[in-house]
Amino acid sequence: MTLLISIFFFLPLLLRLSTAAPPGPRGYLLNCGASQLAPKVTVGSLQYITDEGFISVGNITKLPDPHLVPILSTLRYFPDKSARKYCYMIPVLKGGKYMVRTTYYYGGYDGGKTPPVFDQIIEGTKWSVVNTTDDYASGLSSFYEIVVVAMGKMMSVCLARNHHTDPSSSPFISALELEYLDDSVYNTTDFKNHALSLVARSSFGPEADVIGFPDDVFNRQWHPFLDQHPVVTSHVNITPSTFWNLPPTKVFYNGMTTSRGKSLKFNWPPFPLPEAYYYISLYFQDNRSPSLYSWRVFSVVINGKTFFSNLNVSANGVSVYSARWPLSGQTLLELIPADNMPVGPVISAGEILQVFRLTGRTLTRDVMAMEDLARSLNYPPHDWSGDPCLPKDHFWTGVTCSDGKLARVTTLNLTNFGISGTLPPSINNLTALSHLWLGNNKLSGIIPDIGSLKELRTLHLENNQFEGIIPHSLEKLPHIHEVFLQNNNNLKSKALEALQKLGIHIEL
Repeated sequence: MTLLISIFFFLPLLLRLSTAAPPGPRGYLLNCGASQLAPKVTVGSLQYITDEGFISVGNITKLPDPHLVPILSTLRYFPDKSARKYCYMIPVLKGGKYMVRTTYYYGGYDGGKTPPVFDQIIEGTKWSVVNTTDDYASGLSSFYEIVVVAMGKMMSVCLARNHHTDPSSSPFISALELEYLDDSVYNTTDFKNHALSLVARSSFGPEADVIGFPDDVFNRQWHPFLDQHPVVTSHVNITPSTFWNLPPTKVFYNGMTTSRGKSLKFNWPPFPLPEAYYYISLYFQDNRSPSLYSWRVFSVVINGKTFFSNLNVSANGVSVYSARWPLSGQTLLELIPADNMPVGPVISAGEILQVFRLTGRTLTRDVMAMEDLARSLNYPPHDWSGDPCLPKDHFWTGVTCSDGKLARVTTLNLTNFGISGTLPPSINNLTALSHLWLGNNKLSGIIPDIGSLKELRTLHLENNQFEGIIPHSLEKLPHIHEVFLQNNNNLKSKALEALQKLGIHIEL
């Protein structure tokens, strides 16, 4: 089960600005819906660029509220109900680890009062349901965050309708950010098969502001967590490079504690969690000036189970983590002091991210062939971007795929779509294809070699504008039993004679 969590930006008079790293070759800050007339906006010291060029579908609009920060004042929405998904395609470093953040502020752009509910998809895996209804009713925007490794040179981030999406509304997005993460960050996760979806990232202290860029070099946002416990201020700065996850120094400025001899108990995060495995990382520092006595020993217990026993916390700071810790419902953290400790336990910050399994991917060769075909066609279906086969209920229009961790394209049916263009030679790489139906269109040029399509059973290219020699490789396809090529521009081939002798149904 994917965790559905909203974390907020406060709106004017309530609004806290989003933070993100400067765009560059390894990351992007996209202001969705911004026009080419105003391609760049600055929020604090950060520059966002228009999302034009990263997506080819959708409409853009500007919200009328003049007090909104720039990245919330525009949005891109997707009214085309025939499309199965709407995808951003963003250049990335293959094998690179990225934090992806999507931001949503409805603003009643369509005249409605309630934001639509829809899915978001990362690299072919359904990531979460976007439901900003409660946030918007409270005057808030929402963001979602995930950590994932890029499987190729392009990363797809998609939105899609689901059964909760009101027919009169459309999926939308306000901002999209990608930030490259160092190898050490969350490096105990099996990112070949899993991703991490943010649940909570908190600093335990009186800081009124969200800690983000430039204090956090990766743009992660650390939200203040406060309860009735006392807060202490640190006398020593921490060096982030000594911690794998590189937390910002600022999260150690304060810590939450309790009095001598008592256990520090608190519910964090302050909402129940679905049953799943979670990545948990906790950060500690003795706030006192370094001395022979500036250290504390205590055990960390989560929901009654020992997370770490007899942790020794000094002024230099320490972190403890679990890559897969089971949680369900409300989470109770207890820091239990060792005997005769002169001071109580203390905690500075923490992160919880849900571990969820990626659903697989489409064979790279098939993806490249389908992307090549999309470029060769004029006006292909609007959902022809992102993974052609995944998620399973969001295949590209006209495409059917096999099941399995490596999906394959098995059927391509664009009959009567009114498309024009040509068939690229790479169509021959779709070696799991059983049925190729492109009849009743305006396709032209030659029919490329399809000798590698050993699974092909039916070929429908009738009523187009193909010309030249029909490839001889047709007669070598072991399973072909139906070939329709009629009403093209004088196609010729001796291969058809051989096929007719084998009893293949041919129309020419």
